[in-house]
Amino acid sequence: MTLAQLRAHGARVAASCLAIVIAVGFVVATLSLDATAKNGVLQSTGAQYVSSAAVVQPDGTGEGTQEADPLPALRDRLAGLPGVTSVAADRSTYVAVRLPGRSGATTAKVSALSPEGTLRWERVAAGRLPASAGEVAVSDRLDVPPGTTVTVTSYPAGGVGDPAPDPVTQDVTVVGTVDLAGDPSAGLNPRVFAPEATVVAWGATTVDRLRVAASPGQDVLAAVSAAASGRPVRVLAGTAAAQEVADSFTGDAASLTSVLLVFGAVAVLVAGLVIANTFAVLLAHRTRELALLRCVGADRGQVGRSVLLEAAAVGLLASAAGVLAGSGLAAAVAAVAGRVDSPIPLGDVVVPPTAVAAGLVLGTVVTVVAAAAPARAATRVAPLAALRPVAAVPVGSRAGLLRLLAGLVLALPATAALVLFARRGDLLPAVGAGALSFLGVLLLAQRLVPAAVALAGWPFRRVGGVPARLAAGNAVRNPRRTAATATALVIGVTLTTAMVVGAASTRSSAAAGIDASYPTDVVVTSPDPVGGAAVAAVRDTGHVTALALTASLDVTTTDGALSTTLTAVDPAEAAGVVRSQGRTPLPRDGSVVVPQRLADATGTADGSALTLQVVEASTGLGTGPGVPLQVRVAPDSSAGPTVTVADARRLAPSLAPTGAWIRLVDGDTKTQAAATDDIAEALARVLPASEVSGIASVRGSLDEVLTTMLLVVTGLLAVAVLIALIGVGNTLALSVVERRQESGLLRALGLTRRQLRALLAWEALLVAGVAAVLGVALGTGYGLAGTTSVLVRETPVQLTVPWLQVAGIVVVAAAAGVLASVLPARRAARTPPVAAIAD
Repeated sequence: MTLAQLRAHGARVAASCLAIVIAVGFVVATLSLDATAKNGVLQSTGAQYVSSAAVVQPDGTGEGTQEADPLPALRDRLAGLPGVTSVAADRSTYVAVRLPGRSGATTAKVSALSPEGTLRWERVAAGRLPASAGEVAVSDRLDVPPGTTVTVTSYPAGGVGDPAPDPVTQDVTVVGTVDLAGDPSAGLNPRVFAPEATVVAWGATTVDRLRVAASPGQDVLAAVSAAASGRPVRVLAGTAAAQEVADSFTGDAASLTSVLLVFGAVAVLVAGLVIANTFAVLLAHRTRELALLRCVGADRGQVGRSVLLEAAAVGLLASAAGVLAGSGLAAAVAAVAGRVDSPIPLGDVVVPPTAVAAGLVLGTVVTVVAAAAPARAATRVAPLAALRPVAAVPVGSRAGLLRLLAGLVLALPATAALVLFARRGDLLPAVGAGALSFLGVLLLAQRLVPAAVALAGWPFRRVGGVPARLAAGNAVRNPRRTAATATALVIGVTLTTAMVVGAASTRSSAAAGIDASYPTDVVVTSPDPVGGAAVAAVRDTGHVTALALTASLDVTTTDGALSTTLTAVDPAEAAGVVRSQGRTPLPRDGSVVVPQRLADATGTADGSALTLQVVEASTGLGTGPGVPLQVRVAPDSSAGPTVTVADARRLAPSLAPTGAWIRLVDGDTKTQAAATDDIAEALARVLPASEVSGIASVRGSLDEVLTTMLLVVTGLLAVAVLIALIGVGNTLALSVVERRQESGLLRALGLTRRQLRALLAWEALLVAGVAAVLGVALGTGYGLAGTTSVLVRETPVQLTVPWLQVAGIVVVAAAAGVLASVLPARRAARTPPVAAIAD
C-alpha cells in the first residue's frame, strides 16, 4: 500500500523531497566546509606543527627573569627516545635585506629550515629550498625571483660580558620562494629561510621551540612530557599547537562551528515545517481516499503505519540525495575559493563520516516526525465522516487555546533568558533560549499572522478592486491555512535578517576588535635617535596620515622586583595615530599603563603605585632618583608598559626619540604592505639600522579572513531561504488544489480567469508581505542577540542594522511569494468551472 501511494502521489511529495535534499545538503555542506576550513587554517597558520608528534616550547615565564634556555640540552635527550625519528630546533632572528635596485634595506625574519622528512613543512612555490651556506629561500613578500643575489646584514651575538660584535654583511643567493598563502602573519615581515647553521651565525642564539617526529603509529607525547618534566617548558601535541596558532588569528573556532550548526539546525527545522505542511494538506486532500481504505477493512494502525512508512521512504531517499548534493556543494565552494585566492585556504575537501551519518539520520527522522502529526490526525476521522466535507477546526477550539498558552509559556520566559544569556556571552545557553523563544513565536503564529493579515488587508481592499477584497477575506477566513503558508517564509526571512544584521554587527565589532589588537599601522624602532630628517623622509613617501615619535627606556622598580622596557609617547600625538584605545589606552602624565600579564607577575593592581628608576647599562642596576607612577592595568593588552614622554624625561632628562608609530592612508592589504616597504626604504637612507614592522597588513589579512567566513555563512544561509520559498510555493499550490471547488464556484458566479489569477496573487502578496515584515522584526532581534552572545566576551559589541538590506529582504520576500503563486493560479484559472465544482 505504501509503494502504491508513493507511485500515485509522487509528484505531490516532490517539493517535500526537494526541501529535505536542500536541508540535508545544507547540513552536510556546512559540516564539510567547516572541517575543510579548519584543516586549511591549520595547514597554513599552523603548518609547521601539524606534522609533529609533539611540540616543546618555553612556558612563557614573566618579564625580567633570567631563565636559561632549556631547549638545546633537551634536544639530544628527546632524539634518543624510542619511537622518535627526528627533532627540529626552530630558531629565528632578524636581518636587514638589501634588494637589487633599492637603496634601502628591509627588515626580514630569518628562520631555520626544517630538517628533511615529516617535520619539513616549508613548501616551495618556485625554485627549491636552500641546501648549503650562501643559499636562502624567501616568502613572496620580498618579491624577488629565484636566482637573485641579495645582501644580508646580520647582527651576531657576542659572549657574556663581551662588547657586541660589529654587523656582518654578505651576499646570498635566493634559490626558492616559500608558499605562505593563507597565513595572516606572512604580511608582518618578509620571511627568509636558511640552514640552521647559517641562522645561528646570524645571531639566533636561542631555540624558539622543539618539534618532534615519531615513527608511524607511535605515540611519543607521554615520553616527551616525562623527559621534559621539571623544566620550564610546555609540551603539546602537534595538532594542539597548530590549533593555538590558528585560534590566535581566527578566534575560537568552536564558536563559529556552533553558529554554523545552529544555522544548519534551523534549515532542518524549516524543511520539517515544509514537510509537515505538505503532508497535512496532502492527507487532507486524501481524506476520502483514506476513509475508503478504512471502509474496505484497513484499521487505524495500518493507515497510520502506511503514511509513516511513506514518509520514511521519502526521507531516506531524499536524505541520500542531500548527502551527495552537500558533498558536491562543498567541493564546488572549495574550488571557487581556490580560484579567487580566498584568504581561508580550502584545499582537499574533507567530508567527515559524521556529516554523512548526520545527514541521513536527520533527513529521515525529521521527515517521519513531521509526518506523524498529520498521519495521526488523518486516522482519527471516522470512515463515514471522512466521506463528507469537513470544516476547518477554528483557532478558538480547545487545541487552539492550548497552542496559544504553550506559545506564551515558551516565548516570554525564553526571550527573557535569551537577553540575559546574550549579555553574559553564554553562547550555547543563548542558542537554546533563542530556539525555545522562536518555537513559542511559531506556536503563536496561528494568532499573530491572521491578525496581522487582517490589519494589512484594509489598504488592499481600496486599491485592488474585487480580487483584492476577495483576497483579503480569503486570507483570514482560514487562519490555519494562512498561518501554514506564512510560517515557512517567516522562518526564512527571520533567518536571513538575523544573519544580515548579525554579519553587519559582527563585522563592525570584529573590525573594532582588530583595531584594538593592532592599533598602529607601522612601528619603527632604531638604535639611533630619530630626527627631523627621518620624519621628513617618512612623510615624503605620501603614505602617512599621522606620526608619533616614541622612545624606549630600560627601567627597574626600586625594590628590584621588576625590570622592563618602557615605551614613551606623547598622548596628544599618538591619539591621531592609533586606530583604537580599546585594549591599550594611551598613558596620562603621572601614570604607567601596564598589561595584565605584567601586573600579575609583579603583584600590582589598578591604582597602585610603582617607583621606577633608570637601569644603568654597564651594571644593570637602577640609578638616579625614583619616580612614583600610578598603575593603570590594561586587561587585554599585548603591548609593553607605556608612559608619557614628560614622565620618561623625569627619569632620563636627555631621552631622545628612537622610534615612531605611523598611521597609513587607508587601503587594501597589498597597498599597505607596499607602503610599509616604501617607508622602510626611505628610512634606510637616513637610519640604516632602523627596523620597520608593518602591522597594517596583518590587520588586513585578518579582516579578509573574517569577510570570507561571513560570506561562506551568508551563502549557506541562502539555502535555508530557498527551502522556505519552496515551502511557500508548495503550500500555495496545495491550497489551490484544496480550494478547487471554491475557485470553480467563483468562476461560475462571474469571476474571470484574470480576476482569479489576480485574487491568488493579491492573497500571496498579502500573506508574504506580512510574513516578511514579521520575519524582519524577529530576525533583527535574534541577530543582535546572537552577535552579542558570540562577541561580548571578546570585544566590545557594536550593534549595526543595515536598513537598506533589511528593506530589500522585505521586497524580495514579498515578490517571491507572488512568484510562487503564478503556476498554481494559472492552473486554477485553466480549470473549467463545471469540472472544478463537480470534483
